[in-house]
Amino acid sequence: MFRDRPQDCTVRYQGYRPQDQTRPYAQFMAEHTTRAPRHVLDAFEGPPLAEESIPPFAAMHTDLGRSGYSEIETGYGRQAGGVLFVAVRTVMPQVTPAMWDWWFGWHSVEAARYKLWHPDAHLYASLKHDLTGADIADKQKYVGNTTYVDEYVGPKLQQLGIEFRDPIAHGFDVPPDQTLILGRVGSSIVPVDLGWLAHQVRPIDGGSEMRSRFYLNIRGLHLPNLEQAACAVRRGASVDPRDLVLSLSVAKDLLLHCGEEMNHLAGFLPELHAQFS
Repeated sequence: MFRDRPQDCTVRYQGYRPQDQTRPYAQFMAEHTTRAPRHVLDAFEGPPLAEESIPPFAAMHTDLGRSGYSEIETGYGRQAGGVLFVAVRTVMPQVTPAMWDWWFGWHSVEAARYKLWHPDAHLYASLKHDLTGADIADKQKYVGNTTYVDEYVGPKLQQLGIEFRDPIAHGFDVPPDQTLILGRVGSSIVPVDLGWLAHQVRPIDGGSEMRSRFYLNIRGLHLPNLEQAACAVRRGASVDPRDLVLSLSVAKDLLLHCGEEMNHLAGFLPELHAQFS
């Protein structure tokens, strides 16, 4: 199964519609997202990190090493040069790293799947290439692919294109019992990159832990996808020039958003994976 054209590319909506309830995974559709863990709420409600305490982007390879922990596992802040930083650690009982590779290859093909992750904030999703039915490894379905999403991060609607990269090719050490999802985050409307994300998933007693990192305001350019850009505009473009220079409030809101969605999905990912992988 290979499909380049997005499904219902002009439609975005909050929550679930009656037709979504006919999906075979409808039992996992929650009305609202699970509350973030207490340590995430404490970081969200507290002050930003001191500039000098934030690890540089170039150190992310060692920060997300195969073992050990960073001095900052959950927090947000801004470096002196304007780069935003977010870190979130999520403990996930009964979840394996392989389940996350499957999830990233499965969820973006339609909005109803994407909404499972954060039913309050996720509005739309599609893929550059639909490889969900291809007879290839789960990781091959998203690495080298691009997902296009509309979602709220705090009060602000974001329209993003996230190109997933091979973490090993970018210098990360990823042992066989772990996974690391690496993405270049950009706008789905204008060909401008906004930053990077990384989610390392390592096994721990009773399940796994996810160590998420975001570095934003690290800009670049990418080849535009004119069809996706046109669809995003027709859905109602949210982009304005201020979106290309992200504020500290975006980092704070992203910390809470990440803490909510990873914790929410981890609560049922083992059962979802068992039924649909």
